[in-house]
Amino acid sequence: MSLEDLKKIACEAIDKAAKELNTLSQEIWKNPELNFEEHHAHKVLTEYLTKTGFNVEPKYKLDTAFRAIHGSDGEGPHVAVLCEYDALPEIGHACGHNLLAIHGSDGEGPHVAVLCEYDALPVIGHACGHNLIAEVGIAAGIGIKAAMEASGKNIGKLTVLGTPAEEGGGGKVDLIKAEVFKDFDIAMMCHPCPFTYKTLPGLLAVTFIQANFHGKASHAAGFPWEGKNALDAAVMAYQSISCMRQQFKPSWRVHGIITKGGVKPNIIPDETELLYYLRAPTDKEVAEIKAKTIDIFESAAKMTGCTVDITYPGKPYSNLITNDTLATTFEENAKSIGVEFEADAEKATAGGSTDMGNVSYVVPSIHPVFYIGTDAPNHSIGFTAAAGDAKAQPYTLDQGKALAMTALDVFLTPGVLEQARKDFQKDTA
Repeated sequence: MSLEDLKKIACEAIDKAAKELNTLSQEIWKNPELNFEEHHAHKVLTEYLTKTGFNVEPKYKLDTAFRAIHGSDGEGPHVAVLCEYDALPEIGHACGHNLLAIHGSDGEGPHVAVLCEYDALPVIGHACGHNLIAEVGIAAGIGIKAAMEASGKNIGKLTVLGTPAEEGGGGKVDLIKAEVFKDFDIAMMCHPCPFTYKTLPGLLAVTFIQANFHGKASHAAGFPWEGKNALDAAVMAYQSISCMRQQFKPSWRVHGIITKGGVKPNIIPDETELLYYLRAPTDKEVAEIKAKTIDIFESAAKMTGCTVDITYPGKPYSNLITNDTLATTFEENAKSIGVEFEADAEKATAGGSTDMGNVSYVVPSIHPVFYIGTDAPNHSIGFTAAAGDAKAQPYTLDQGKALAMTALDVFLTPGVLEQARKDFQKDTA
């Protein structure tokens, strides 16, 4: 059976499962869960993969991670397709307080008042569309599995890997430490976005840094000379970092907040706290920004007579290294089924970060992005709605097909994996 026949079988298998795949996506979208708490998503995904014939290991290394395998170790490549399924906290009108209506006019009749509420609630939702990432991964897995079975021989091994907690939790970082990726030849996933492109060039490395300044409390009116103002230290550090941006490269990003600023205006603050995200195109550049930021924190403490504790909450994310051979192969496969790509490379950029960047340092990887029927940006209420809209489904299924066909090229097209490995060695040198 030819490679093109197998690609056709993969696409047909995904189309056949379209209704079930949409149900999975809707289940995750309607039941959003924060990082490391994705128990419902974990349940529905692992149950479906088991039903479709995968060898599934729930709670693989992490409570909400999973591994689903088809095929066995042999001479063929080992392809990993990754799923994400955690949600984001956001602000929204979860109680519908945005509704208001007036009817009638002043006259002899009674005036009836109907009270309106318009405050919002903190809720969680799929503002980054991870329900669709999960659907793409499962769809690709179904397509690849169908083609592997139709080939009638051992062409490789497939793992559909559930990776929780991308949104700030660094689930993939934990899985890397657990050596989950050491046997994979390639890793692939797709991410919804306001446009379609074979990669997202602007995904930056990021590290998190926190400064806790310690001073001495005193009555601000009665005995100010007895105090050491930790808020002055925090403000001085904040302003100094803002001044330092003048000498930053255009691609560097530093952004932070004062998370603790004192208790009352008439008490000189004895403890304040700053939290910053430091981003740059490479881990090396992040380290350079980090060193400058530490100098500022320590100098601000010294100038105000305070002390400072510097800590690093969260897990650093590396910049994303897109494997050019795999990305080109993916793009060709996607175009073969009618997917249209953003022509303006300048538009196809972003300034965020992902733990898929860490994966791309240990195995050749791709992270294409795809349009889902909205121009709303990720991490917005509009994107949350679009991720659950039926209009997103055709785009999502096409991405699953393109990943499946790319995996088949890795399995069966001579030279693809070898060139991808050469790219990887060059990019990570």
